[in-house]
Amino acid sequence: MPEAAIEILPEYGEVRADAQLDWKKLADYLHGKLPGVDGGMSVQQFRGGSSNLTYLLRFASGQEWVVRRPPFGTIPVGGHDMAREYKVLSRIWQSFKPAPRAWLFCDDTSVIGAPFFVMERRVGIVIKNRQPLPTELGDKPETFRAISEGFIDTLGDLHGVDYIAAGLADLGKPDGFLKRQITGWMARWEKAKTREVPLMNRLGDWFLEHMPAPQKPVILHNDFYLHNLMLDLRDPGKVVGVFDWEMATLGDPMVDLGIALAYWRDQTDVELLAIADTEPHTMRPGFLSRDQIAERYARKTGRDLSALPFYIAWAHWKTATVGEQLYARYLSGATTDPRYEIIGKTTPVLAQAAARVAGPLGFSA
Repeated sequence: MPEAAIEILPEYGEVRADAQLDWKKLADYLHGKLPGVDGGMSVQQFRGGSSNLTYLLRFASGQEWVVRRPPFGTIPVGGHDMAREYKVLSRIWQSFKPAPRAWLFCDDTSVIGAPFFVMERRVGIVIKNRQPLPTELGDKPETFRAISEGFIDTLGDLHGVDYIAAGLADLGKPDGFLKRQITGWMARWEKAKTREVPLMNRLGDWFLEHMPAPQKPVILHNDFYLHNLMLDLRDPGKVVGVFDWEMATLGDPMVDLGIALAYWRDQTDVELLAIADTEPHTMRPGFLSRDQIAERYARKTGRDLSALPFYIAWAHWKTATVGEQLYARYLSGATTDPRYEIIGKTTPVLAQAAARVAGPLGFSA
């Protein structure tokens, strides 16, 4: 489908019928707990993201707040952890400015049916997945280069945060982190799969047998990619928001870099480009290539990237499982979001991409 034929969706809009909550109960709960929440409250739903539900609350005072809660339906073990996301965002904003500050956490499920938290509203430009680039960005290659540089520099800045000083030393257990990730996602695959994809099982076993030695742990976002960022309205090369911290933890920085680069489309992604219904944003002239992104990160951080292909392959494999989880929710009727049906076709293709990247490392399909 040509990009021009795609409907451009706003950042937020009316709340979907399957995402309605008890708004009066929420307003009553927030009263007296946050500034500016007196008077009437209106609600809209953010269109970005493909898992947690995110709402914009506007009050008569002019104050705006953002609410995050898990999706409806069965939640995978360890997934959609609002308490974890709140913990990170209530602390890291002081040392990592792109992180929006979280103000309030509620684990009383009688309010809106699930744990949730409230955070500050950030304003800027969001590049939405499978949507045309925002018109505010224009089409100049130098703008896209600046976005590329801001993207990877922001990840490098995150990995430079002193997690002990930030009060996040207990966020995760770095020892054995990668092994737990691989085995955990293997188990998630078995629970979520809607079809047999033998390549997924062979890859999982191979990853376990070929884990690189870990680097010194850092704070990991664990889902860092272009569409989870917000760019400055006047200077798109400046990142003013990093969102979706529910999986943040401590571990090898190559995990984050592998995820970021696996999402960053490149000419080598033959399988994924073949099924793309729009031109991937990072294929536009001016966006840095995957190799250039990696080189800039290496210069900024001084880290050894020799094992990076392993982590890119693993990220493709993990993303295949994430997509299968979302597709399973769509098939079960837990959501009517049509994006989840589209995501379903990517699982086997992502497995093929993982196998291609792992091939030069010794993997044989």
